[in-house]
Amino acid sequence: MLVPEVAAGAAGELDELRAACRLAVAHLSGAESLVVVGADTMTVRREPPFGGTLAPWGIDKQVGEATGNPLPLSLLIGAWLIQDVNFGNVQFHSIAADATPDECAALGRSLTGAGTDAALLILGDGSACHGEKSPGYDDPRAEGFDAAVADALAKGDTAALLDLDPALAAELLAGGRAPWQVLAGATGKPATTELLHHSAPYGVGYLVASWR
Repeated sequence: MLVPEVAAGAAGELDELRAACRLAVAHLSGAESLVVVGADTMTVRREPPFGGTLAPWGIDKQVGEATGNPLPLSLLIGAWLIQDVNFGNVQFHSIAADATPDECAALGRSLTGAGTDAALLILGDGSACHGEKSPGYDDPRAEGFDAAVADALAKGDTAALLDLDPALAAELLAGGRAPWQVLAGATGKPATTELLHHSAPYGVGYLVASWR
């Protein structure tokens, strides 16, 4: 829904969300390299060329480079978000959606270890169970789950992110759980944290935060 052509008639309703995403990406400028992290079926560093098409989601729009090994949706949206921003060295890394918190944290540490000055763009949704018309129907636990994530992102609380329950996240269709725990493993206490956006349009939780 972030991509206006996919959102179609609903595109205007998500302008504030897109603006928050653009601001978060702008905060990443100036780093030596950028690592884009999103959930997929397995944990792997993707190899160039980087790109894919949004055709499976309703519009034949190419993002990035044409490739026989397209990026999964989470990373493809990341590529779309940075397409108009000049980053020198960009890497794409997927984390298995069912990875344990320890595995996620270990990947995070590896991405920012050895003194590298790497910025991270972490992609992942909140719960998709906000209301009867949501993709996962209504689950009363969704609001509390996303509120806890929003609070952790606002405060830079890495321990709270690592405490997220993988089983509960899976039941609530919260695709951001594993990527958020990669973020928690990659960072210490950030100096500045901002929760730029928190909403649940069409029953899916969207949270945008910036840690610096």
